[in-house]
Amino acid sequence: MLNISPSAEKNRITAFIKNTLEKQGFKNVVIGMSGGVDSTTSFYLLKNAIPPKNIFVVHLYYFESYFKDIKPILKQSGIPKENTYEMSIEPFVKPFQNLVHLEGVHSATFEVLQSDSSKVNRVRRGNIMARVRMIILYDLAKKHNALVCGTENKSEYLLGYFTRFGDAASDFEPIQHLYKTQVYQLASSLGVPKNIIKKTPTAGLWHGQTDEGEFGFSYKEADEVLFYYYDKKLKLEEIKNKGFKNAEKIIKFSLKNSYKHHAPYTLTL
Repeated sequence: MLNISPSAEKNRITAFIKNTLEKQGFKNVVIGMSGGVDSTTSFYLLKNAIPPKNIFVVHLYYFESYFKDIKPILKQSGIPKENTYEMSIEPFVKPFQNLVHLEGVHSATFEVLQSDSSKVNRVRRGNIMARVRMIILYDLAKKHNALVCGTENKSEYLLGYFTRFGDAASDFEPIQHLYKTQVYQLASSLGVPKNIIKKTPTAGLWHGQTDEGEFGFSYKEADEVLFYYYDKKLKLEEIKNKGFKNAEKIIKFSLKNSYKHHAPYTLTL
């Protein structure tokens, strides 16, 4: 149902990247690479579209650097050493934490006490981290006269699983039309290393955090339910009758966050 033609998608996305840069008058691109499948797949598409000298790769970590997983890819792809950045965002995040008095979390490890208020603070802190990363990416984009390449997939977009003005901020999105399971298909076809494809999806916002752990359902089930609901326009009851036990939870998760797609709300004349 969600099968794609990886070669056709590669050609389509590569053309999209080239056309976008040409129309907007840019040659350079900045991309944040976490070491996960989405950002790595986006990078592989970029390097098929533009020369290595025009790609600037940024690895922004808090807990642990995964640059060791990225470095061989960049070297093999011919990315100049001066085009790569690896830096901790901890020195940027901690002042925010102190300034807004986020409590219930140990400042060094982000260990969270299990109370409702500390859970909210954990999300607040995660949002700060996501927005700090984007501040750095856009500053480097200004430095190198570049556009910022986003790395969001369609599953994250429809579920609202992103931080506004954080990881959702970008100048163009090469894989936002692809569900997570489709990104895996494309990644395999492009030759993304297996160790990256097999990684458990995580935003890396606190120790032990995983996407599916937060959802309470898998990407595989979510993709199928979202496809039926948004692409095929089936009603919730129809989807539930197909045997998806988490259909209601998935749709509720999506609708609860749908406001993110429409903000800011404005008056019209």
